[in-house]
Amino acid sequence: MDATPVQFGQHAPARRTLLHLSDTHLMAGGVPLAGRYDTVANLERTLQSVREMRIAPDAIVFTGDLTDLGEPEAYRALRDLVEPVAQELGAPIIWVAGNHDERPAMRRDLLGRAATEDPVTGVWDLAGLRLIALDSTVPGWHHGDLDDEQLAWLGEVLSKPAPLGTILAMHHPPLPSHIPFFDILELRDQSRFASVIAGSDVRAILAGHLHYSTSGTFAGIPVSVASATCYTMNLARPAMHVNGMDAGQSFHLVHVYDDTITHAVVPVAGADTGDYFTPEWVDAMAKLTPAERLERFSRKPVS
Repeated sequence: MDATPVQFGQHAPARRTLLHLSDTHLMAGGVPLAGRYDTVANLERTLQSVREMRIAPDAIVFTGDLTDLGEPEAYRALRDLVEPVAQELGAPIIWVAGNHDERPAMRRDLLGRAATEDPVTGVWDLAGLRLIALDSTVPGWHHGDLDDEQLAWLGEVLSKPAPLGTILAMHHPPLPSHIPFFDILELRDQSRFASVIAGSDVRAILAGHLHYSTSGTFAGIPVSVASATCYTMNLARPAMHVNGMDAGQSFHLVHVYDDTITHAVVPVAGADTGDYFTPEWVDAMAKLTPAERLERFSRKPVS
C-alpha cells in the first residue's frame, strides 16, 4: 500500500478512510440479473478497481441489496468474492441488509449467525470512529422502516459520543428522490428517525437503494448515496421513464477528517487515463517547499 501522502495544502491527511459500495444484487449460480446484467462480472471489475487504488481502508461498507433474491448460494458467492480482497487490504467488511435481501439467509450464509428474522445491525469501533449498521428492511416488503425497538437501541448507542464521531450505514436513504416511483419504496416515518439522531454525534449517513449517486441532508446530517455495482439508473431519461443501464457503475471513497467528511465517486470504467502526474512528478513536488510548489504548479505561463 502507498505510504501516508505528503500534505500539500491546508488540510491534514484524513483520519479514517472507508470504501462505500452498494447494491451488488448477486444471483445464485451467476445467473444474469433480469437476463441481462452480469452482476458477478460487474462486482469483480469493481473489486479490481478497489485493488488498483492501493489504499488501506479502515472498513469496506456494503449498503444493502447484496443479493437479488436472498438465495443462500448467492450470499456464499458474495462472501467468496469479497473476503479475499478485504483480507488483502486488511479491512473489515460491514454488510448492511437491503430490501432484496432475506434476513435468515443473510445471517446464516453470509454472517455465520443464527438464521432468524432479527434485524441485521452492528457497531464497529474503527479506532475511534464509530460505524453503526442499521437494518431498514421490512420482511416481505420493499419499502423501508426502522421500528421502535431498533430506534431505541440506536438512541442508547448514541447516548455516549465516540472520539471521532459516528457514521450510520443503512440501505434506504432518508432523502427524497427526483424519480417519483422511488418514493413509493422510501424509508417511512422518517421524523421518528430524525428525532433520535438530531443533536447526536452522527456525522454522516451512508445509503444505497437508488442505483445512482446522490447526496443531501437529513436532520442536519449529510447523507451520501452510493450508486450500484450491478447496474445504474439512466438519469438522462425523463424522471417518469428512468430505467437501468449496464454502465456508470461506481463506488464511493469516504475520507473522514476532523472537521468534515468527503464522499468521492469512483467510476468503474475501462477508459485509458493520462500519465502526467506520475509517481516521479509527485515525488519531485514533495521535495519542494510550499512556496516552490505554488510557483511550479499554480502560476500560469506568461504569454
